[in-house]
Amino acid sequence: MGRIKEFVYTFAFKRALRYAEKNRLKNMNMILNLFSRIIRDEDHKTAIRYLQNYSVDSSSSFNKLFGAVFTQLAPNVRKKFLTNFFIKATLFGREKALKTAELHHCNIPWAILMDPTSSCNLKCIGCWASEYDQHNSLSFEELNNVIEQGKKLGIFMYIYSGGEPLIRKTDLIALAKKHQDCAFLAFTNGTLVDEHFAQELVRVGNFVLAFSIEGIGEATDQRRGIGTYDKVIKSMDLLREVGAGFGYSSCYHRQNTDTVASDEFIDLMIEKGCLFAWYFTYVPVGKNAALDLIAMPHQREYMYHRIREIRNTKPIFALDFWNDGEYVEGCIAGGRNYFHINAHGDIEPCAFIHYSDTNVRDCTILDALKSPLFAQYRENQPFNQNHLRPCPLMDNPDKLRMMVNKSGAHSTQVLDMETVEELTEKLQNVSSAWGEVADNIWEQAQTSKKADN
Repeated sequence: MGRIKEFVYTFAFKRALRYAEKNRLKNMNMILNLFSRIIRDEDHKTAIRYLQNYSVDSSSSFNKLFGAVFTQLAPNVRKKFLTNFFIKATLFGREKALKTAELHHCNIPWAILMDPTSSCNLKCIGCWASEYDQHNSLSFEELNNVIEQGKKLGIFMYIYSGGEPLIRKTDLIALAKKHQDCAFLAFTNGTLVDEHFAQELVRVGNFVLAFSIEGIGEATDQRRGIGTYDKVIKSMDLLREVGAGFGYSSCYHRQNTDTVASDEFIDLMIEKGCLFAWYFTYVPVGKNAALDLIAMPHQREYMYHRIREIRNTKPIFALDFWNDGEYVEGCIAGGRNYFHINAHGDIEPCAFIHYSDTNVRDCTILDALKSPLFAQYRENQPFNQNHLRPCPLMDNPDKLRMMVNKSGAHSTQVLDMETVEELTEKLQNVSSAWGEVADNIWEQAQTSKKADN
């Protein structure tokens, strides 16, 4: 019965996509209404309600974004990626994952983040990739095995980071071709995209990119190396020309927050063809991490307000990994919505939390999700009732220290071993300073919600 239901909804979704080419607003509303009735995951229900609020206005930024999807993406990309993302990963996959989680009393995520390699052709200031052994990699067979295991659990969304994942672009295309029922995304520095790879992305259809970029021109080159910005822009132009799907990813820090949130930068990214934007705040992982790059509390507060303004005024789907905690009830790591596998095979609760007690070469994904470290995450989430302080590292370092010590997890930074005491100690004052600001924002937001109700 489940397979029949999935087939019916997949068929209906693809048909709606075809109709939407002629009447986008009407069929977009039909798609959202369909999802609102049948999805189970509360985080996804919240997202659907948010989109429905904006879908009624034909002049809204969301409707302009929806229009860009139908004018910019190649038909194969639009059909395969959107169908896999919404129907397979978000609807039926998530439904299966929640049942599996209930059966095994552990978190089963929506997505798995993997590092195909720890190698990178750049050396960006403040990036933790250089703290890993640069010769580690997951073989094609290991990457494929993770995906095979994940699909059995209900996970159909796979994200790549690194290192620079496109060093392995031939393998990544092969995995996307092999797993045509999954959706794939790679965070990339954008310097290894060429015409052939752009065409391959369109051919497989279910694989999109997120370009890491820190602002216009020198703002990016200052952290990533001279000439990097121009290469990223050239790669965006290549992908837009062939109809591949892509967006951008920006790490905001003390020196570039105003830049990456500016109208000038965001409008340029939209002009270049970016359909989504992921913002992250800088996290100082590693003994030699640049502490002077940590965003100040007023900058993080600015991004809280700015990300909401962007969503209301710009035709781009924008997310803030930290400041959107209120929509997903805190931290999404530890398998709650995602977890990370580094290039050595260590299974970590988060890309920013380099501690582990399991490895893909020694255990199954399900066993890892039941491990002491992941069990600690499940037991302690949310880490703060103020969901603007979601992170166990940046916002609640005492919680991370407790979980690592209680689980017996070890550091995965083999070249720059950092104890959890060393890591959390340097973030104690950062956490306290943001906590005062975040509590004030949260209190005002809750008061406003009560008044609206």
